[in-house]
Amino acid sequence: MTAPRPAEPAGSPASASAALPGEELARLAELHGVATSYRPSPDRAVAASAAAVVRALGALGVDAGTPEAVRAALAAEERARRQRLLPPTVVRWSGGPAPDALTALPPGTRLRVETEQGESHAQADQLPPGVHRLTATAPDGRTADAHLIVAPARLPSPPGRSWGLLVQLYSLLSRRSWGMGDLGDLGELTAWAGRALGAGFVQVNPLHAAVPGAPTDPSPYRPSSRRFPDPVHLRVEDVPEYAYALGGPGGDRLRALPERAARLREAVLDKGALIDRDAVWELKREALELLCAVPLGPGRRAAYGDFLAEQGQALEDHATWCALAEVYGPDWRSWPAGLRDPRSAETARARTGLLHRVEFHSRLAWLTDSQLTAAQRTAREAGMPVGIVHDLAVGVHPCGADAWAQQEYFAAGMSVGAPPDAFNARGQDWGLPPWRPDRLAASGYAPYRSLLRALFRYAGALRIDHVMGLFRLWWVPQGEPPTEGTYVRYDAEAMLAILVLEASRAGAIVIGEDLGTVEPGVRERLRERGVLGTSVLWFERDWDGDGRPLPPEAWRADCLATATTHDLPPTAARLTGEHVDLRDRLGLLARPLADERAEAAADTGEWLAYLSRLGLLPGTGGGSDQASEEAEVQAVHRFLLRTPARMIGLWLPDGIGDRRPQNLPGTWDQYPNWRLPIADAQERPVPLEDLTASPRLRALTEVLRGETGRTPRGVTDAAG
Repeated sequence: MTAPRPAEPAGSPASASAALPGEELARLAELHGVATSYRPSPDRAVAASAAAVVRALGALGVDAGTPEAVRAALAAEERARRQRLLPPTVVRWSGGPAPDALTALPPGTRLRVETEQGESHAQADQLPPGVHRLTATAPDGRTADAHLIVAPARLPSPPGRSWGLLVQLYSLLSRRSWGMGDLGDLGELTAWAGRALGAGFVQVNPLHAAVPGAPTDPSPYRPSSRRFPDPVHLRVEDVPEYAYALGGPGGDRLRALPERAARLREAVLDKGALIDRDAVWELKREALELLCAVPLGPGRRAAYGDFLAEQGQALEDHATWCALAEVYGPDWRSWPAGLRDPRSAETARARTGLLHRVEFHSRLAWLTDSQLTAAQRTAREAGMPVGIVHDLAVGVHPCGADAWAQQEYFAAGMSVGAPPDAFNARGQDWGLPPWRPDRLAASGYAPYRSLLRALFRYAGALRIDHVMGLFRLWWVPQGEPPTEGTYVRYDAEAMLAILVLEASRAGAIVIGEDLGTVEPGVRERLRERGVLGTSVLWFERDWDGDGRPLPPEAWRADCLATATTHDLPPTAARLTGEHVDLRDRLGLLARPLADERAEAAADTGEWLAYLSRLGLLPGTGGGSDQASEEAEVQAVHRFLLRTPARMIGLWLPDGIGDRRPQNLPGTWDQYPNWRLPIADAQERPVPLEDLTASPRLRALTEVLRGETGRTPRGVTDAAG
């Protein structure tokens, strides 16, 4: 995603790195959390290139471009660490021992803690949860200030065992939507699933604000802002001002928009068109302009004022970026120089001149937050013990609102990715700028706290994509291949403490996506703090033994167990081998098609044989292929119920036989990632109204409902 970088001139950090003294560079890197090697597998270590280490240190503000610079930086860092009393942030777990940073203070050091609740204490124990200000004064007169995070020892466990639906919201079109699934559809789905099926949760994709474009990047995992949701998800008719706008001067224009939206919806549902997010937003934006012209009533105005006060500078920055992007384009790095700084006088003047647009985008953030809150309230009222599980993307787009407003927290010239491994020999570059761990610590993790607090406003649980990023991230220097990156470590203790603190305050569950390569100890530390993991059936084998399917009783309990995810083939496609044929058509296979088919068939066959031995896959009595397929899908989910997993997830498209993955990693324009509506086995789109009446889906949910214990409330007919 990044442009090639010109060759480095002689004497630059990259060309000089070969001459750097390895031992001193390694010591300097270790002090700043930059790795000099990594393990793609437990039995193999690979050295990171000196150039990658130098570039990572440079992004952290450390000059390591010459041997002399390395020695000077090393001496300065070691001297600073000897002289400092406290690190920038200290973590204390409630009920736990005093942190090392406090026990290592010189005897006689006096402490003072100013809590976020406004209290003052002369000691650092028995404090309320929060992020407090700690001051230490040593006998020799040295003083230091630090952020003191006091967090509960662990998150509360999920409320009993539950099952739920997993869905990409945009793909869930109803016959009331405007061409893609919206928050009104989410509310309908949760009400139906909770009341009619006894489901405990619905998990959705990230609903973060996207970067506008032509076309907009459809991936929900490369957002403009993780802090604020995208108003494209609004149900326009549910905005209270809609009825008043119909009677206003723009009423005729407003009445025409649903008719235009119907054509978009019908193109997707009836004519096989892809979801066109940009076309949907064009209509919704026109409608919302008219709605926002309606004056708010006194109560609504007061609620909006409270929202503005709560969100403060973060919302002003986000709305300002949105307004400036309308004038200068969505990449702030190409704006006039003065506007690239959110705190400049030029930006302040531009904000004043665009005040009506800043107000518009602030209003949209409030409306979207209100509908998200209403959706979670609907889920809980339907009897769901968890409600809506929201998804936190691992990072943000480099040209978007967060990267502009929080520049000081991002590592310039770096991108997040993954190192080469057994699945991808070339590594991965996700095009997302990483947070600087040093700046996070110095701020008491302020942007991270703000982000989590915003999401927990309307989440019953939060799924954290690539949760291993709380511990370390693979930094790739811009212009270099992913193989030329290195890991940079974060203060996982602090990252976890903030996560546990904010989730506990919200009474929410946290699920970590910990699939793939995970360094030793990470899953154990997450489990210790009450963070659930993610287990996908096809990957759960006895890798330390004979490699056979892992018996259900050997699965971990603290997890969300599923048959598939949005990045993997739907269950029907895996059972039939159609996922291999799809990859072959797109030229993605690394081996001959026959070999890939044989391996996939052997893998699936081994699982089906195991399900039969467990008595989970009864014979179909010579029925149709579809009946056999449905029985196999049901058997897969019966197996999940045999595990001790606290949460069981059903990929909603699996309920109607959909074969197409929502995202096919390794593709860009070769496959319609993030633009497919939920469809049946014949690739016919299925609207929400028909989906809830599907006998196949009802039969599958009966399997889950019958063995998780929660009786549906009230409605029991198929239509809900």
